[in-house]
Amino acid sequence: MLDLKFVRENPEIVKQNIKNKFQDHKLPLVDEVIELDVESRNAKGEADNLRADRNAISKKIGGLMAQGKREEAEEMKKLVTKESERLAELEARETELQERIKTIMMTLPNIIDESVPIGKDDSENVEIKRYGEPVVPDFEIPYHAEIMEKFNGLDLDSARKVAGNGFYYLMGDIARLHSAVISYARDFMIDRGFTYCIPPFMIRSDVVTGVMSFAEMDAMMYKIEGEDLYLIGTSEHSMIGKFIDTILPEETLPQTLTSYSPCFRKEKGAHGIEERGVYRIHQFEKQEMIVVCKPEESMMWFEKLWQNTVDLFRSLDIPVRTLECCSGDLADLKVKSIDVEAWSPRQKKYFEVGSCSNLGDAQARRLKIRVVGEGGKYFAHTLNNTVVAPPRMLIAFLENNLNADGSVNIPKALQPYMGGKTVIK
Repeated sequence: MLDLKFVRENPEIVKQNIKNKFQDHKLPLVDEVIELDVESRNAKGEADNLRADRNAISKKIGGLMAQGKREEAEEMKKLVTKESERLAELEARETELQERIKTIMMTLPNIIDESVPIGKDDSENVEIKRYGEPVVPDFEIPYHAEIMEKFNGLDLDSARKVAGNGFYYLMGDIARLHSAVISYARDFMIDRGFTYCIPPFMIRSDVVTGVMSFAEMDAMMYKIEGEDLYLIGTSEHSMIGKFIDTILPEETLPQTLTSYSPCFRKEKGAHGIEERGVYRIHQFEKQEMIVVCKPEESMMWFEKLWQNTVDLFRSLDIPVRTLECCSGDLADLKVKSIDVEAWSPRQKKYFEVGSCSNLGDAQARRLKIRVVGEGGKYFAHTLNNTVVAPPRMLIAFLENNLNADGSVNIPKALQPYMGGKTVIK
């Protein structure tokens, strides 16, 4: 969420940012929120004057009553009543104005970093670099669901009966491989200095609206009926929420956390052949990383975070590439984002397995995450990044480690988590 003072003083910058994100329908909101802010400040000023006047008159009434001047006191009481009625009107109007201002401010997109390429959607994202040599073997690679099923490792039919489409049973070595990847990712991040965390898997609405835009919330979140609780779509939400309404001593920054959690997503509008199997699903597990830091350090941490994901995938012999997300592909709270994509030998192309985002002070402003240092108080910057998210990551793993006989090689880094196995058959 932007600072209202910044919007008031820089309306053209805010409007150009909206244009850069191809959200022209939001342009009128800038002028509207500035006008509402003027009205709100005027109403507050009048209300403050009335309160001061009422207090002064109340003191006079007491003096007049002490002097026996009852009639004058009664006249002044009528004035107090009249001013109280006007004050009640102003306070009601102030509340109405503030609610509308907050709604608009929650809708205006964050100012993107000047390095972000301008583009309408993900088709205009820009490749940055490739890591590892993409290989297409001389044998046919089956669809990932078929690979898993040959190991008796995937049961979609039973899951469909139990929970519906978008759910799955993982079994045997495939289930073990799934857990091994999560455990390896956990230790990988701990070794890089992050504090391991298992967060709540449900969060309240004030945390939801603090960490994401309304559009994201509607498309992703499952609400618990009759409760002010939502199932998390990613542990980033509850990990950032951990710092809600806190004042952090500057010397305690950065806060670097890595977490495990199940994740639940509606996945509205998901369709197509690549969404069969376990590519796009309603439930999955993930290892995540977040950073809460000083503003001047956020870009440095941004570079570190996405590099962690690249390094983890390369340690498992999976070729990856990084993509700079263009302006139109950035969610409203994001300042800058890089996607990590893994190589799919079957599709002969890369596909997304993780996303790293710098959100500036947008989440901190919404959640009131402040820092106190020698220069006073200020809002922290927050960042998040996927370490690994199986079972999608398993697609890349199985395809890149599949042998012609149907067996799958286990990279050295993962072998301790698979009971020493070097291959599964």
